Amino acid sequence: MNKSLKAFFIALAALVAVLVIIFLTVFVLAKQKVIFINQWFVNENRSTIGVDISAYQADVDMAKLKEQNIAFVYIKATEGSSHQDEKFAANRENAQKAGLLCGAYHFFSYDSPGSTQAQNFIKTAGDDLKGQLLPVVDVEYYGDKEQNPPAKEDVVRELTAFLKALEAHYGTKPMIYTRADIYEQYLEGFAGDYKFWISSLYTPLSWNYKGDWYLWQYLNHAKLEGYTGGEELIDLNVLNQQKDLKELIVG
Repeated sequence: MNKSLKAFFIALAALVAVLVIIFLTVFVLAKQKVIFINQWFVNENRSTIGVDISAYQADVDMAKLKEQNIAFVYIKATEGSSHQDEKFAANRENAQKAGLLCGAYHFFSYDSPGSTQAQNFIKTAGDDLKGQLLPVVDVEYYGDKEQNPPAKEDVVRELTAFLKALEAHYGTKPMIYTRADIYEQYLEGFAGDYKFWISSLYTPLSWNYKGDWYLWQYLNHAKLEGYTGGEELIDLNVLNQQKDLKELIVG
């Protein structure tokens, strides 16, 4: 091997080593939630982007959100069997006035029956959701639940009761929002015929989830114009490019 060829391979090996080190460093920092890389993988100008909001965002100008390439908004309606989000009615009315496609979501509680949680949601969201986005149940950990996960059979039983009650009332299957690890713990196999909205905030979704999905929550610290008096950060979600947003509209 001549000297120039040997020097080339040495330089190539060094370059590969540097690239591997950079990749591993980025991966570790992303896993440790030090850096946020998901925006590198989402072309926000060419994708269908939406937000999810609650009373934490306080006063929301839906028209202003729409001006910033926001195509849809999911609004918190209820939590558990008795809590209603104080901004839900105003947020939904304002979204509809602005011509912004919207839907309602429920934060699932592991501490009350699924049937009474469904009653809370239906009473708050109303009887007719036609033209709105599918109702969503948000299944995630809260409090000490991640350290002390509820039994799978209990979660499946009460979540099934909730989903079936909404399906019977609205004539359509709700969508399920969750994280990849919670999906694996409780939902894989059980809920194969439901549409999924998966949260993966620190690494690309394809790195930790292989199932079908419609929405990916890829960022929880975006800053947009149009909401004042509360949390300055907002969640961003992207529609799977292989899906159509019309598939998520009731009726």
